[in-house]
This record gives sequence, C-alpha cells and structure tokens, in this order.
Amino acid sequence: MVAPDGIGVLLRSIREDAGRTRDEQAKVVQEAQNGRWFDWENIKRWETEKRLPVPDWHETIARAYGVSVADVQRAVAASRQHRRSQRRESEDVKRRSFLGVAAAAVGATAAPGIAQAREGIDGALAGSGSADLAYLEGAFERHRGGYRGRSPEDVLATMRADLNLLGQVLNRPHPAGARADLARTTAGIAGLVAIVQHDRGDREDARRWFTTAEKAAKESGDRRMAAWVLARHAMVPLNYGAPEVALRIATRARRAAGRTPTAAAALASAVTARALAAIGDQRGARDAVRDVQVLAERLSGPEEADTWFGYPAQKHFVHLSQAFTLLGDTEAAYSAQDDALYLTTSPSVMTRALIAMDTATCLRLDGDASTAAEMAAEVFDRLPLPYRDGLIRSRAEALHHALDGRPRNLLGEALT
Repeated sequence: MVAPDGIGVLLRSIREDAGRTRDEQAKVVQEAQNGRWFDWENIKRWETEKRLPVPDWHETIARAYGVSVADVQRAVAASRQHRRSQRRESEDVKRRSFLGVAAAAVGATAAPGIAQAREGIDGALAGSGSADLAYLEGAFERHRGGYRGRSPEDVLATMRADLNLLGQVLNRPHPAGARADLARTTAGIAGLVAIVQHDRGDREDARRWFTTAEKAAKESGDRRMAAWVLARHAMVPLNYGAPEVALRIATRARRAAGRTPTAAAALASAVTARALAAIGDQRGARDAVRDVQVLAERLSGPEEADTWFGYPAQKHFVHLSQAFTLLGDTEAAYSAQDDALYLTTSPSVMTRALIAMDTATCLRLDGDASTAAEMAAEVFDRLPLPYRDGLIRSRAEALHHALDGRPRNLLGEALT
C-alpha cells in the first residue's frame, strides 16, 4: 500500500488532474530532461511506489510536475517512513511464517527433484542422452532461484548429484547444437556453485568454478551467459579486498553484455561503481552509479527477476548501499538500505546481515563508533554458524579494522 501523503499519490494526482496518461506524462518528463529517453514504466513504478525516485531524479520530477524539489523530497521521505512502519508491523508475521515453513521442512520425508532424477537415469538406461540433457537444463532452472532461506551448505548438498551427472554427460559425444546447449547449462551451473563458494568465503574455489564457467560460456557462444559469468566473477575480488582486479573483470563483463539492458550489464555496472568507490575514484564511482540506475530502470521480465540470474530492485539497492557506503555518502546509503530491506521479502539471512553491516559502517562514518560496534557485534552473534566464515565475516572484519579503542574490542570479541 502506498503512503497517503507519499510520492506515489503526489505524482498520480498531478498527472490525473492534468488528464494525462502515464505514457503522456513520460513524454513530459522526457522534455524536462532535454529530450533524453525516459521509460514510461518508471511512472508506474513511482506511482505504485514499487521504487522510490532516487535523488538524481528529484530535480527532473520537480520540473516535469510543476512542484518544488522540496515537495518531491518531502513526499519521498513520507513514502520511506511509511515503508518503515509497514515493515515493522509485518516483521513478526514474516518470522512466524518462516519458522512454520522451516518446521514443516524438517518433518518432510519427500526429497525434491527425485522424480526428475529418475527420468534422467531411465533415459540413460534406454541408451538416449536427450533425457539427461533435459534433466540438467531443468536442474539449472531449479538451482538458479537462490538460497530461499537455505544455508550455502544445504544448497551445495542439493546440487551434488546434478554436478556428478553433469560431469558424466559432458564426457559423452553430442551433436553440435546439443553440445552448445550443454555448454551453456554447464556455464550456468558452474557459476551457481562459484556464487555459493564465494558466499562461504572459499575464494580460491570460487575462482576455479568461475574459470570453468567462463570456459563453458565461451564454448556455448552465448554472450549473455558470458557477461553474467564475468559480472558474477568480478564480485569475488570486489568483496575480498582486490577492487582493481574486480574493475578489470567487470569491464570485460560490460563489453560482453553490449548495449542491451540486461541483468548482467546492470550487475557489471554496480560492481564497477563499488570498485571505483573502493579505490577512491569518487567521480568515476558516481558516474557508474548513474549508469546502473539507468540500466536498472530499463530492465523487465526475467532480467529483473529475483534469481541469481536476475537484477531485481532489492539486489539493486543492496549494491547501491555498498557503493554509497564506500563513497562515504551515508544519507544516500541509509536510503538504499531502507529500500533494500523493504523489498527483502524472503527469509534472507545473508542479505539482511550485509545491509546491517553497511548500516553499522555508516554509523562509524557519522561518528558513532560505539553504536556501530554494538550493532555489528549483535548481528554477527545472531548469525547461524554456516554464515560466520564467509562474506559477512569479511565485512565485519573490515569494520573492525576501521575502529579503535573500546568499540574495536567489542566487535573483536564477537569475531573470536
């Protein structure tokens, strides 16, 4: 539900009072930014508050709608406050729902994917490899959905049998077309394993799996898959202290993605922004932030789906949170964190913890080191064991190194 005094109601009422459709209003916005292309879908997103206009849009919106920038800022702030209140009200309900699902899962006896696995085995016994290929394509689709509340170890466990089958199938001869499809599936599955290993903190194994995925993507001839693999690969050095290496890989990803707005192109731009911010290139980082904002607004369908292959709005704001945090722009970072949390509907332990670590880092930048340390220590203490040795720990350790005195000791105790 949109805020009664928020940006959605403001923009919709002005448009409707003027008797304009959303498409017509989009043309007005386009004129307000000197004819630069503008996607009418943004009007719908803003009016329904699926996305709130970021500060870069405030001046353009003010000109297009005949209001002041202060009016836009007040309305956006009201929408953001409304989101916070809704999130607080629904948090307990979400927790109870998740606990119920988890309890049901513990008591379940059926294993997902058994029927599909049998079909693959039966096809192999019949002397045809087509069933195996179809099964592996289905496995790729199943695994690409993300953690969905599972730990990284649980995800790897569900993939193990499919990885064994994939190795066997790759060693058989296939017609050229089937081999290209198999190579694409291989690139995708290998990339998913690499993501999980990255999140677990096994950087070297993640690098090896991404190298395998790149090789398979090249064999498949699928440039979009190649761009996705490279964009994801760039996050390994980015998140583990080598931003210049990340920047080089992200640049390759952007070249592979081309001019079409895709999830891979948006992710590569987001990684570029974060890497530039990490090495101190403020101007370059802000240019890259604008690039990814434009790309994110143009995504639709599977490209913005909430999967490891999509670039949904929630993921977009998680990246913006980290970019603005690295830039030291805490106001923009807090705003991105609010948006990311509002859109995080799944029981994502990792996403929520990473956002909290960004918030703690912003608190330190704003001079409140004690609260920053307490918040980070509390988040880390609540983490289930499978999440304590990977990406979240690296963020906590980075904050620990930036602190001194009692706050440093407090967070250090949590990390030991």
